[in-house]
Amino acid sequence: MRQRVKRVRLLVLVLLLMLSCVAVGACDSGNGNSSSGETSEQGGTGTTAGSGGTSSSGSDGSHAAGGNVQDTSHKKIKIGFSMDTLLEERWLKDRDLFKDAAEALGAEVVIMAANGDDAKQISQAETMIAQGVDILVIVPHNADATAAIVQKAHASGIKVLAYDRLVKNSDIDLYVSFDNEQVGELQAKAITSLVPKGKYVYIGGADTDNNAHLFKKGVFNVLQPLIDKGDITVVYDQWTKDWTPVNALANMKDALSANGNNIDAVIAANDATAGGVVQALQLQGLAGKIPVAGQDADLAAAQRIVEGTQVMTVYKPIKLLADKAAELAMRLALGEPSGADRKVNNGKIEVPSVLLSPIAVNKFNIDETIIADNFHSHADVYKNVKEQTEVDGIQS
Repeated sequence: MRQRVKRVRLLVLVLLLMLSCVAVGACDSGNGNSSSGETSEQGGTGTTAGSGGTSSSGSDGSHAAGGNVQDTSHKKIKIGFSMDTLLEERWLKDRDLFKDAAEALGAEVVIMAANGDDAKQISQAETMIAQGVDILVIVPHNADATAAIVQKAHASGIKVLAYDRLVKNSDIDLYVSFDNEQVGELQAKAITSLVPKGKYVYIGGADTDNNAHLFKKGVFNVLQPLIDKGDITVVYDQWTKDWTPVNALANMKDALSANGNNIDAVIAANDATAGGVVQALQLQGLAGKIPVAGQDADLAAAQRIVEGTQVMTVYKPIKLLADKAAELAMRLALGEPSGADRKVNNGKIEVPSVLLSPIAVNKFNIDETIIADNFHSHADVYKNVKEQTEVDGIQS
């Protein structure tokens, strides 16, 4: 009888142990399924990022609402790219190059453009934050207004990288651009070498864009000593609303009218505004007679350089910028150090920054710079010159 009781007790103990093991296995299995589903929902995909599966977190180690650390080891990094505009040739290149670079690193990229509308850009950024992006990259239209985007992103544990243009008065995490003050210096040095004395016109960019102020600062770093000596007089100096050629055209018309067409040189803040300047000069029969500087190396500007209606542009290798920004955006998203080697004050903090070097381009080095880099093709740059040569040949 005692032996039977012992056997029953032993059998019960074995059954309890087996049930305990089954229960533990079920719990483990359930947790794994839950984690997998959560990752897929957050990132829109369950695939592993090209980073090798390192987890992503916000600036405080958390991500999304509630600040709970989530497992992102099987999650593709999602980058939100908030752009000011896609109405200019330059920004179309940035969009495509950045997307290609980020996807090559294993990221997913969501792109939205506000086309100069501050409220729309903020709203679009909020949408991307709500969609669960891991990092927000922003090209601000208004350097001050977009500080709200940084605040909203940080509230959700998302870091923000300023692409090419600085966001002012904010705790922006990283700024990646070219040395924009140097851009202006290159413009002014090129023009003053051609026109060391005379009446100058400065057609600035958008007053709302911090880069426009940096370009102008660089220009006047070079011009001011000559102004102080009395060699140069700036007879017209005006910002160009929204950077548009039509507004630059109106500004240049005003400058010509106010000075009876007696102008010796023009520095325009970019190639789009330089296009408006050249158009105004053409209306007065002065295109090619008054040197004009721009920057961005737009195709139209490159064509004007070889045609002789614009003397120079500043080439900023956009692929280099896009590749570097994509790489650093991934680092930020993964909680890795950016390796920033500069600091730029944005009115609130010293922003960790990476600044690349621009290149002055004129008709003498255009082939070995923007054409050699395949930024524009030789055929496209010289298209109008070739057509004119063929016409001249037929006429002769």
